[in-house]
Amino acid sequence: MSDVHEKATRKDWLGLAVLVVPILLVSMDISVLYLALPAVTADLEPSSNQTLWILDLYGFFLAGLLITMGSVGDRIGRRRLLMVGALVFGAASVLAAFSTSPEMLLIARALLGVGGATIAPSTLSLIRNMFRDPAQRKEAIGLWTAGFAGGGAIGPVIGGFLLEHFWWGSVFLVNIPVMIVILVAAPMLVPEFKDPEPGKFDPISVALSIVAMLGIVYAIKHGAQEGFDVATVSTAAGGLVLGFLFVLRQRKAKDPLIDVTLFGERAFSAAVLVQFLVIFALTGFSLFASQYLQLLVGLGPLAAGLWLLIPAAAAAVGAVFSPTLSKIVPTGTIIAGGLVLIAVGSLALHFVGSNSGIPLLITGMSLITLGVGAASTLNSDIVLTAAAPEKAGAASALSETGAELGGAVGIAILGTIGSTVYRNGVSAQVPPNTPADIAGPATETVGGGMAVAELLPPPLNDMLRELAAQSFVDGLNLAAVWSAGLMAVSAVVVYGLLRRT
Repeated sequence: MSDVHEKATRKDWLGLAVLVVPILLVSMDISVLYLALPAVTADLEPSSNQTLWILDLYGFFLAGLLITMGSVGDRIGRRRLLMVGALVFGAASVLAAFSTSPEMLLIARALLGVGGATIAPSTLSLIRNMFRDPAQRKEAIGLWTAGFAGGGAIGPVIGGFLLEHFWWGSVFLVNIPVMIVILVAAPMLVPEFKDPEPGKFDPISVALSIVAMLGIVYAIKHGAQEGFDVATVSTAAGGLVLGFLFVLRQRKAKDPLIDVTLFGERAFSAAVLVQFLVIFALTGFSLFASQYLQLLVGLGPLAAGLWLLIPAAAAAVGAVFSPTLSKIVPTGTIIAGGLVLIAVGSLALHFVGSNSGIPLLITGMSLITLGVGAASTLNSDIVLTAAAPEKAGAASALSETGAELGGAVGIAILGTIGSTVYRNGVSAQVPPNTPADIAGPATETVGGGMAVAELLPPPLNDMLRELAAQSFVDGLNLAAVWSAGLMAVSAVVVYGLLRRT
């Protein structure tokens, strides 16, 4: 029997549990930050731009370093890279927990991104090597994806409990025991894998990939906030030119950092595109949902976290059951169907109002996450099997790069649509007697609007509170309808690309 169909051992399944732990952690770290954002804003008083960077910087560095780290893991060993990432992630978590200024927290978030860039491709590529039987590999990837969703479920609950009993920095300290588990268990349960003939390392390609990705991500984020100014155009042009040079170098290199010919396969290109799209929607609307529950409904962090268990569970359901469904339904149909679910969920969010309550919001989010879970699991299998086993780290890094770009763009585009509509709505209708020194913060964010309302006497406080809530919802509704249209069109395109898969 070919080793392609060799069955995984009990030790491999125990090793999978070790690989799911860091992904659960990364997901949890994202979700608790959403819940902690109001407390962080109140304590450190970051500007609106700094607030967005606190959310974005992790994905910014993650996206820039994933390709490099995927190749490094193939060379030095994926388990070794995973353990290095665990150390960096743990140290950065301590720095974030005890940050005393927005700048200090931004540095910590950047270091978390560096650590995350070593963890993400290592775990997924190790699954490629540990689970050679196609059916078992799909199941393993489904559990890995469910672990990511599980972090989204556990994070808000743990984070909500900690935020109600301790200071906001405690949500980062929960990373420490998880890192210890990885450092102790990985050498015992996870085998080491690396490319036996990696070839010569190319530092020029490394530099080109990092700078190109950072330039593109920065241009997207800055352009969404400030429009097409000089910084947006110059960084976008620089990033695209360097990216083009990187691709040319990979096509001609004897030992390329990544195999760009993989994009010649329609299934691989479609899978990377879908990873971008699903994380785009998930990240953007997760931020909206957390703010809606806490700032408009008035729930505490723990109560908001408990409500967010429902969409997180929906993502896990999609991840676990899509491999089984793929035995009777074509993979391309399931992935395109996942995008359709995201479109329907986004459309449901278009009808959420400031007084519509929680059920419609949670229904829309659950449809989105169900589609994300189903599509992501089968996507990852397509990506991993497209490359040779010894190149799995670089291949999974390409998929994760698409996902992280989607996350950065999701926050930048959907978040900026929301904040722009909010600012315009509040600025145009702020009560005329609102003092000038507090009207400014009220027009920046919905959190600022609600905080300023607490300082005003009746009836100005109620007027500003209602205005802030309605302006926030208007931004959510507009972002949702644009997302629904994008996902519907993408579902048709992806189905065409994957209909024979």
